[in-house]
Amino acid sequence: MGDPRPLDPSSLGDHIDRLYRAALFLSGSREDAEDLVQETFSRVLRRPRLLRSDDDIGYLLRVLRNTFYSQHRAAARRPRTSPLPEDVDPPADPATSDPEVRLSNRELFGVIAELPPDFRDALVAVDVVGLSYREAARALGTREATITTRLHRARQRVADALRQAE
Repeated sequence: MGDPRPLDPSSLGDHIDRLYRAALFLSGSREDAEDLVQETFSRVLRRPRLLRSDDDIGYLLRVLRNTFYSQHRAAARRPRTSPLPEDVDPPADPATSDPEVRLSNRELFGVIAELPPDFRDALVAVDVVGLSYREAARALGTREATITTRLHRARQRVADALRQAE
């Protein structure tokens, strides 16, 4: 083993065929092999590399293998999705299919929008977002007892406004 020497980026093209063949065996497809070689070169060229031997191809094969396994592990952590069968109808959204429900929702949203900001924020945090009183207090920068009071008053105002609209 000699002194460390920098990897010569201009010599990478000399090894592309061997790296591609290795990538083809690792990945199993021509397109994935091309992507793997490209990612390997990208990683090697991102920053200067010092090699301890005269064997550029050995180093490049290690980077190729490590890149492949890193990508494989990352892909395994991603959630797998599958398309819905074509014969399945999506569930109907009652809020959009029934005009009366749409109208009452529009009225409700209008009443909530008219609330004072502190009341509206408490109502949205707890009743819409689903935060606990403690979480809402932390998120809104106030005490839990204040959230309780604001939420009670906001609900009361919404109920009163909807009763008047009837």
